[in-house]
Amino acid sequence: MTFDELLATYEPKLAAAFRESIEAIKSSVVLRTVTEALDRGDVAAAIRAIQIEPEAFTALELALQEVFNAGGVSAVQSLPQLVAQDGTRVIFQFGVRNLMAETMLRTISSSMVANIVEDQREGLRIAFEAGLARGQNPTRTALDVVGRLSRITGRREGGLIGLTAPQIELIEKYRDRLLMGDVDGMKAYLELKTRDRRFDRTVAKAIREGKPVPADMVDKIVARLSDRNLLLRGKTIALEETRTALSSVRDVAIRQQIEAGKIQAQDVTKHWLHSGSEHPRMQHVEMAARYKAEGVPLDQPFIAGDGTLLMYPHAPEVPARHKIGCKCRLEYRINYIAAGLRRYRARAA
Repeated sequence: MTFDELLATYEPKLAAAFRESIEAIKSSVVLRTVTEALDRGDVAAAIRAIQIEPEAFTALELALQEVFNAGGVSAVQSLPQLVAQDGTRVIFQFGVRNLMAETMLRTISSSMVANIVEDQREGLRIAFEAGLARGQNPTRTALDVVGRLSRITGRREGGLIGLTAPQIELIEKYRDRLLMGDVDGMKAYLELKTRDRRFDRTVAKAIREGKPVPADMVDKIVARLSDRNLLLRGKTIALEETRTALSSVRDVAIRQQIEAGKIQAQDVTKHWLHSGSEHPRMQHVEMAARYKAEGVPLDQPFIAGDGTLLMYPHAPEVPARHKIGCKCRLEYRINYIAAGLRRYRARAA
């Protein structure tokens, strides 16, 4: 499978695994425990009651492992055939149990989950404090955060669990604007791409009359806004983590072949390829122009215009400004001619 085919296959699986994890967290919430904590004004206890723990994202980690393994197998299968000195064909293989592979997978997986958990806890703090600041009773504040049970599905819908802190801040801002009847704020709501357009008439009527949107309608509007932002969150995580896993495992796969003595590091070069996206990072365009032809040695980083060192696109240590939304790729080239000349000279000597 090509990189694009792998991305198309596994990105939806990671997004589904993220949603599965969030649904499991929602379904395990004991509303009374959260409400009692808020009644005491203990926001930290309310957050703990929701149990946003690393273990809750096991399904996501397992999906990432599947991506990693498939990417490694694909990487070695794409390498050109090589014949050894004795005339036998060299078989390139990838092992997910290899120490190097296990270490990289653990690094990516633990970083992904740690970032999700940390951001979740911060987002919940913002949401609970916003509800209490509005003077809402603890039950309503808790329901706004964990979601309300649907009579049809029996599941909690809406709520803010699973969203990023910035997403929660945005939703809380528009909840306030709708409840207050803020005309400019309601007009801004109608520009949101993640809104449910079925409520546009209700909001437009409130704007014309200069009145707040009824609280029960605000609950419905915000629930749909939350659900759509959660879908967006899942897709974003899946896309970024799938790219990170696939880019990282390709590097690991090449190094496994070197470790096994099948190729030599001195014969491998990396070449930065730009995606040609509609809104490119100019530094990445410049790197593609600089490194596409000659490339750099395997253990040498690419140097971005701002001085950032990048071993490859989406490497775990790459800062967000060079990572989020990046669609760049690497091409690994193996100089078989140089390797053959060395073998020839060795035999001649």
